[in-house]
Amino acid sequence: MLIRTLIRAADCPADALAATALELSAAQRRRCRQRLDLPGGGELAIALAPGTELYPGDQLLGEDGRRFEVCAAPETVVRISSSEPLLLTRAAYHLGNRHIAVEVGAGYLAIEPDPVLREMLQLLGVDTTEVEAPFEPESGAYGGGHKHGHDASFAEDYQLAQTLFAEHAHPHAPGTRPHRHD
Repeated sequence: MLIRTLIRAADCPADALAATALELSAAQRRRCRQRLDLPGGGELAIALAPGTELYPGDQLLGEDGRRFEVCAAPETVVRISSSEPLLLTRAAYHLGNRHIAVEVGAGYLAIEPDPVLREMLQLLGVDTTEVEAPFEPESGAYGGGHKHGHDASFAEDYQLAQTLFAEHAHPHAPGTRPHRHD
């Protein structure tokens, strides 16, 4: 079955037909074109616009009208934790500095398995454990990633980021406030 229609979670009508759960790994959710075998038989061919990423709660609409709800499949991830918040913050900094996809949870970080990163994290003094769990990394800053319908402050956060960018890129451009850096 061919899928060319994506309905973001925020846009799914409450009275929509029941959707079949479609568990996808983080890597599969980043691919806009792929073939998937369905449990119980059958195949899905997903052909979405280049650069499209899927997020848990999104729905895919088949040409025959069937709906599939995207779910985060359990997969092997490295869970990073520490009893010292400063160490966990340092780990987040070093992972972000390397542009690594990171899931941020209450008291933990999670990344895809990577032996080099795991060694670096252990040298930083944090605990690392491989677990089977859904992996839902952050989507990125300044609106570069996916916007969730439940992110009530997204518009304000995006506008603030754009204003700050404009002020720093053109400190005395019309419409911006003068500011000092000292």
